[in-house]
Amino acid sequence: MTSARRGFLTGGTWCADYNRSVSHWPGEDGLAELFEEERHGGGSSCNLALDMKRLDPSMPVETVGLVGDDDDGRYLKATAEAAGIDTRQMAITDAAATQFCDAYVSRKSHRRTHIFHAGTGALLTPDHFDFSTTRMRYLHLGLPGVHRTLDSPWHDEPNGWVAVLKKARAAGLQTNLELASIEKSLMAALVAPCLPHLDFLIVNDMEIGAIAGVETVGAEATDRQACERAARIALERGAMKMVAVHCPAFAIAVTRDGETATLPPVAIPETEVLGANGAGDAFAAGMFYGIHEGWSMEQCLRLAHATAAASLRSISTTGAIVPWQECLALAERWGERAL
Repeated sequence: MTSARRGFLTGGTWCADYNRSVSHWPGEDGLAELFEEERHGGGSSCNLALDMKRLDPSMPVETVGLVGDDDDGRYLKATAEAAGIDTRQMAITDAAATQFCDAYVSRKSHRRTHIFHAGTGALLTPDHFDFSTTRMRYLHLGLPGVHRTLDSPWHDEPNGWVAVLKKARAAGLQTNLELASIEKSLMAALVAPCLPHLDFLIVNDMEIGAIAGVETVGAEATDRQACERAARIALERGAMKMVAVHCPAFAIAVTRDGETATLPPVAIPETEVLGANGAGDAFAAGMFYGIHEGWSMEQCLRLAHATAAASLRSISTTGAIVPWQECLALAERWGERAL
């Protein structure tokens, strides 16, 4: 039974992030100054797994991924094992280099620019996912658009993501799909057939607009009402119990039974912010921790905002995450921004 399960299984993107802090993001033929460079684990599967163990070291976490037989691959596996993540399904191949990403953060705008090499990510298939023995409660899967085989038709399924989600739900797992900043029409095409096989969807303002075909992000600001409307359209098209949408200005969650909650973000001081890499994964980790523990939707959103705010204190995706009680204490000290 699902109620007897505990913990999270993350599946999909494990990549080596080469995080770089630059003065600003230059245009073509431009010049920017590099200040910091660090290697860390990255990708949706890596980030949520590490975030969850940092929020609560006692939380069981398993992962599925594919890395190369190289220094980056060994680094990622060692990082996971040091965090207490079960890596029995982190496969190693010599057929490609480990997926990696050059992740730039502008000190001027705090915005991110990612340039990735698919490597082993292109070789990950539904056959790498074995759910026969897991006792985890939730599958956090990603990222459509950066895994060539999973993005393609798989046997009788429209893509490999659908095949994995169907297999997971048949094995008793509840499912969520993490998205990447890819072209909107491609995102919509990849995600649409997945919606009937999802229990949750936690995405940003741009992503929910792409999925629902609604303009959610204007020239000046994100349209909160449009985000709520898009979330309800996604609910109608899928099997989700809840859809949550986050952006720097607010977060909103809507459920299939009509419940809605909206919360402003944490007012983290500008001096504390080093970069937004991994903030979306941190939000999802906080949200899912609350869901796992049976909290109210508003409590889940509060921890999601707090975890995302804590993550902003590092140029890496997971380096600034602290136990959930400390995240909430930071948020309490900093206060909330106005909606």
